[in-house]
Amino acid sequence: MALIGVIGGSGLYDLEDIQNKEWIKVETEFGAPSDEILTGYIGTQQIAFIPRHGRGHVFCPTTVPYKANIAALKKLQVEHVLSFSACGSLNEKMKPGDFVVVDQYIDRTVARDKSFFGPGAVGHVSLADPICRSLADLVIGVCNELRVTAHPAGTYVAIEGPQFSTKAESVLYKDVWKCDVIGMTNVPEMNLAREAGMCYASVAMVTDFDCWNEDHGSVTVDEIIETMKQNAANAQSVLVETVKNLASSPGMQNECHDASQYALITKPESLDQATFEKLRASGICK
Repeated sequence: MALIGVIGGSGLYDLEDIQNKEWIKVETEFGAPSDEILTGYIGTQQIAFIPRHGRGHVFCPTTVPYKANIAALKKLQVEHVLSFSACGSLNEKMKPGDFVVVDQYIDRTVARDKSFFGPGAVGHVSLADPICRSLADLVIGVCNELRVTAHPAGTYVAIEGPQFSTKAESVLYKDVWKCDVIGMTNVPEMNLAREAGMCYASVAMVTDFDCWNEDHGSVTVDEIIETMKQNAANAQSVLVETVKNLASSPGMQNECHDASQYALITKPESLDQATFEKLRASGICK
């Protein structure tokens, strides 16, 4: 089976249960990824891990090189991507320490390049169902087996950051828009994974109740880090078992992989060849 890609966010910068570890440098047509990529094995399955913010947390949510990260995984022939990230909860039932397997998104970011396509090579993919349902269900099953509290669905509102929300914004997202969790990094990661024809699933790890909940005070970095430390062991366990199960699930090999097959709408005679060559060299278009 092709490599399985893993993107780790706050609190998940390295993977303890990986054998034959090697950090490798991968260059892409869209620049350098956040860091070198850690390759290794879980059992007989090879994985490729990117620390989203770079080791030492050097990229803020806006400046993460999302296109290069996804392009690097694509270059390594990754077909499935497991994303782990910290988030705040907008739902009383989703408590700090819980995991949420996201199934929908609302995008409030304003300063990010969200598509591999561009002028001279225009393409559109559907994001009606933005995650791979089969991969998400696999993660949920693993969480249940491990008795890790995981909510099987949730709407993630992505904000630009790096500041946390105002109370007015937090209440808007919770009470009016009915979002479940809030974060800063799943967009445009999930968009680009879809364009790249990858199966993508996101595990949002709740660290706080955002600022809508007056009983818990304002969000602080110390609070997030402390909860992430508690979540790290569960995240590692969920990752390891999901990779093992995925490696033995051959029926999932082709889901989501043709998302960009009919996306390109620019007529051949009008294509910007330089842009198209970047897409083709990256495996986005054929």
